[in-house]
Amino acid sequence: MMMTMEGVAVKLPSYSFPIIRSPARCVTRNFRPFSISASTLKEGHPAAPSAPPASLSLGHLTRPDFPILHQEVNGSRLVYLDNAATSQKPTAVIRALQNYYESYNSNVHRGIHYLSARATEEYELARKKVSNFINASDSREIVFTRNATEAINLVAYTWGLQNIKPDDEILLTVAEHHSAIVPWQLVAQKTGAVLKFVELNGDEVPDVDNLKDMLSRKTKLVVVHHVSNVLGSVLPIKDIVLCAHDVGAKVLVDACQSVPHMVVDVQNLNADFLVASSHKMCGPTGVGFLYGKSDLLSAMPPFLGGGEMISDVFLDHSTYAEPPSRFEAGTPAIGEAIGLGAAIDYLSGLGMQKIHDYEIFLAKYLYDSLSSVPNIHIYGPVPSNHVSRAALCSFNIDNIHPTDLATYLDQQHGVAIRSGHHCAQPLHRHLGVSASARASLHFYNTVEDIDDFIRALNDTVSFFNSFK
Repeated sequence: MMMTMEGVAVKLPSYSFPIIRSPARCVTRNFRPFSISASTLKEGHPAAPSAPPASLSLGHLTRPDFPILHQEVNGSRLVYLDNAATSQKPTAVIRALQNYYESYNSNVHRGIHYLSARATEEYELARKKVSNFINASDSREIVFTRNATEAINLVAYTWGLQNIKPDDEILLTVAEHHSAIVPWQLVAQKTGAVLKFVELNGDEVPDVDNLKDMLSRKTKLVVVHHVSNVLGSVLPIKDIVLCAHDVGAKVLVDACQSVPHMVVDVQNLNADFLVASSHKMCGPTGVGFLYGKSDLLSAMPPFLGGGEMISDVFLDHSTYAEPPSRFEAGTPAIGEAIGLGAAIDYLSGLGMQKIHDYEIFLAKYLYDSLSSVPNIHIYGPVPSNHVSRAALCSFNIDNIHPTDLATYLDQQHGVAIRSGHHCAQPLHRHLGVSASARASLHFYNTVEDIDDFIRALNDTVSFFNSFK
């Protein structure tokens, strides 16, 4: 039985950012409200308007490129706010995948016929696109993996087992994703190394000063996120890398929540390793990448054995290919890598700085709007002129389980958020909770999405409070 409750009226903060107040609520799958797309935003594009109307936000400009957003869910307009888990895909990416399978599906690096040559060219072009996107010095510093998790495990089982010795220290924060903790637990068990964890400061941000104090000549590796998938905090990676290198330690950066949302320059950061996932940056699932400095990759042993990663195979031994092939055993995710290349084209056409600037605005609007909800606890730093946070908020509301909130929001309002521990159980324990709800945005979200979410959340809270 469908039940609706009258929402609690709240006064939201006023903002001067130009937006469109569209009366349209629900649209069909094929509906395109207007024809401006990402391709028209590229500088110099012949169809690009000299100056788009000031009333159009980046979210309104790009929403037509994402077919999945134009549908109803449980009788309401879909409001997708689970972007920290995965992003939606623009038509350009969907078409790139379809074009690969329809026009030149073939294995790469192993054939001289046209289809194989074309597939190889596009696959390697995707690697160059990733390299340029993060400003690597050479595309050979980019290794395609299944996802960021595999990329971290690759480093752990090659560089880690080769270089980490008994009593060496691996420094992490309590806010790391499980994928950045568990592989190093396994390495520590195998090598006798010691894991040390940096806790949060009073602003609920990993304490960077404490991290610096914990560095010593025993520290062999620092594993740290760029942007927290729970707290929304942004860490000063360049500063951390500088301090880590001063004691001879290497740094691995989990950039899954930063690469899709801001300019990331690996040469400027000077990180030794950096990982990210395609599916969080508007690309397909099933592919991610590892950036590694060329001297480190060249010295690392293979991760998996098989085809492609070899130079010569004899019955009693094998010799191995140079990176990145050394770490890409077997047939790779060809179509997915090409789709990632298309996603990078799309993001680059918009401009990462433009995306970041818009999301900073959305982040503050989301935080301020959520702060108006009674009995809410939002985790992470309070945004200010000196403190920026990502466009995501994890929160709890007194006496209502986050999964109950997420379920009601979905079933009664068509609002998609995340509930649970977000693959960060140690962080949640540190915060004194077992789970939280999380709303996370991307550049195709709008102020209207946030307003609808807040109205739906207040209605949800009223519903559960009615049983008290």
